[in-house]
Amino acid sequence: MSTKFELKNLASGKISQLDALSGTLGPDALDISQLTKDQGVFTFDPGFMATASTESKITFIDGDAGVLLYRGYPVEQLADKSSYLEVANLLIEGQLPTKLKLSAFQNSIMHHTMVNEQLLRFFQGFHHNAHPMAMVSAVVASMAAFYHDTTDINDPRHREIFSHRIIAKLPTIAAAAYKHSLGQPFVYPRNDLRYCANMLNMFFAVPCEPYAIDPVAAEALDLLFILHADHEQNASTSTVRLAGSTGANPYAAISAGVSALWGPAHGGANEAVLDMLLGIGSVENIDKFLARVKAKDSNVRLMGFGHRVYKNFDPRAKIIRSMCYRVLDKLGKSDNPLFELSLRLEEVALKDEYFVSRKLYPNVDFYSGIIYSALGIPRSMFTVMFAIARTAGWVAHWLEMVSDPNMKISRPRQLYTGPKKLDYLPIEKR
Repeated sequence: MSTKFELKNLASGKISQLDALSGTLGPDALDISQLTKDQGVFTFDPGFMATASTESKITFIDGDAGVLLYRGYPVEQLADKSSYLEVANLLIEGQLPTKLKLSAFQNSIMHHTMVNEQLLRFFQGFHHNAHPMAMVSAVVASMAAFYHDTTDINDPRHREIFSHRIIAKLPTIAAAAYKHSLGQPFVYPRNDLRYCANMLNMFFAVPCEPYAIDPVAAEALDLLFILHADHEQNASTSTVRLAGSTGANPYAAISAGVSALWGPAHGGANEAVLDMLLGIGSVENIDKFLARVKAKDSNVRLMGFGHRVYKNFDPRAKIIRSMCYRVLDKLGKSDNPLFELSLRLEEVALKDEYFVSRKLYPNVDFYSGIIYSALGIPRSMFTVMFAIARTAGWVAHWLEMVSDPNMKISRPRQLYTGPKKLDYLPIEKR
C-alpha cells in the first residue's frame, strides 16, 4: 500500500497528492514530478541535499549507521574477500560473478589495456608540469575519436566494449600522464600481471633496471580501489549521469566525471589531508592547530574529517586504517612521522566535544593519502588514483541510466533572483 502526502497551497487552497515511493532500504522519496504542473511552483534544494535525482539499484549508504553496500554486499566483506575487478564486475552486472564469468571478465580487461600509439603521442602536446588530472580528462575525452565505431549507446555490445575498454585503459592513461611529468619513457602494460600489479609496473618500472612488484603494495592499491569504487550519487557520478543523459558518447561522460572529481572538495580531499599534516608539522602542534580550526573567524579546516553523507565513522576509513599499518610496516616506514601525527590527531579530535558534537569522524580520505605517499605515488597523482577506482562505479551508473527505457535528459530548474524585464538602452544613454 503506497503512502500519500497532501501538500496544501495556503494562498490558493489547492491541494496536491504526493506519492511516497519506497525503496528496498533508506527513507521514502516524495514524487514531486507533477508538482509544477499542479501548483505552478518549483522545489528549492541547494546542493540537492534532500533530492533523489534518480532510482538506482547499485549502491546504498546509511550515513547515520555508517553502512555502505555495493549491490547489497557490505563493503567490509568485499574488502576482506574480493578483488577490485570482481567488485567492478559486481557493480556492472548486478551480481557476484561465477568463477568462469570472472575469469572471462578479467581476461577481457587485461587484453584491453593497450592504448593506440597515436593516443600516446597526444601526451607530447602537454607541458611537462601539466596537472595529471588535466591530461587524463583530455585523453579520456579524446578516446571517442579513436573508438567512434563502438559508441552507439543503444547497442548492448557497444556498451559492453566501452565498459571493459575504459576500466582497462584508465591505469595505462594514468601511468602515461605520470611518466610524462617525469620525462621518463612510457612503460607498456603486461597481460601477465594482475590489474594493480600491472599499474605499479607501468608507474615505476624503467628500461635501465628490473622492477620488483611488492605484493603488499599491489594488495593495498586493490583495497583502496574497492573502497573507492562507488559511492552512490556523489558529485562526479551525478556529473557522469547528467552528461550521459544527453546521449553524449560514454567517453565524454566519463571525462566529465574525471573533471568533477578533480575538485578539492571531492576527489582532491586526500591531497588536502596530506597538505594539512605537513602544515601541522609535529604532534606538539596539534592543540594549536585544532584551536585555529575551532576559531570562529578562522578559515582553517580539519581535512579528512566529516562527510556529506556519513554522520558516523566512515566504514571505509576503519579498513584503510589497518591497511595503513601493514603498508608502512612492510615498507619499513612504520615510524613514518605523518602516520604518527595522523593517529594522534585522530585520537585528540575524537575526544574533543567540539568535533564529536558535530559528528566529525575520520573519512576515507584521512588515511588513503598516507598509503599512496608510502607507495611512492606523488600528491599530484592522488586524485588520478581515485578516478581509476571510481571508473567502475561511473560505468555502472552510466549503464544503468542508458539501459533505462524511460531515460530523460537531466534539466534542473532554478529560483531566479535576477532583475525583472529591462528595456535596452542605446550606448549613448547609459
